[in-house]
Amino acid sequence: MLSQPMPPKQEADMELYAAIDLHSNNSVVVVTDASDHVVLAKRFRNDLEAIVTALRSCAGEVRAVAVESTYNWYWLVDGLRSAGFDVRLVNTAAVEQYDGLKHGDDFSDGKHLAQLLRLGILVNSRRESNGKSKGIGNRKCGNKHLSWAFIEAAHHAVRYDPSIRRFYERRRAKTLAVVAIKAVAHKLARACYYIMRDGVPYDGARAFA
Repeated sequence: MLSQPMPPKQEADMELYAAIDLHSNNSVVVVTDASDHVVLAKRFRNDLEAIVTALRSCAGEVRAVAVESTYNWYWLVDGLRSAGFDVRLVNTAAVEQYDGLKHGDDFSDGKHLAQLLRLGILVNSRRESNGKSKGIGNRKCGNKHLSWAFIEAAHHAVRYDPSIRRFYERRRAKTLAVVAIKAVAHKLARACYYIMRDGVPYDGARAFA
């Protein structure tokens, strides 16, 4: 007896994987299916309702959402979890498969994060707010608290210090944004080391020459 053909997979049954590249005033949302086809790729202003609506409008089930753990992730991660999404807060600086890869822009970076999410490479770093557990994961980054602090300091420095912004843009032109931010954080960490070791004032021109 011939076996009956399997019915085609309905849109409502599609497994989707989302990634959000979060910036200070906008977010790039990329959603892919189980075959890495892009279902949604759009830049939104940082508005929780708009992002949730976009994710829910996709034909299929969003299995998980990867969010880069930049300095301003709290509102987005908490909001998405409250809306019922499985959110994976990702420190891309600690993801070996992400580091050093070159992609064209925020959209291709988002697609790559979604692909890693589908492959099960990204796990939740479990840094949460509102009294929940923090600092679990990313154990190969040395002092995780200090590493996190310098990454956040790097984001603020890029926004407010012109010389550091120029250094960041030069690096960003050659590699991923996350790698460029790591380079800024490394420079800041080295500057702090020499300030404490030698008792000298901070010299931005020398640190980011």
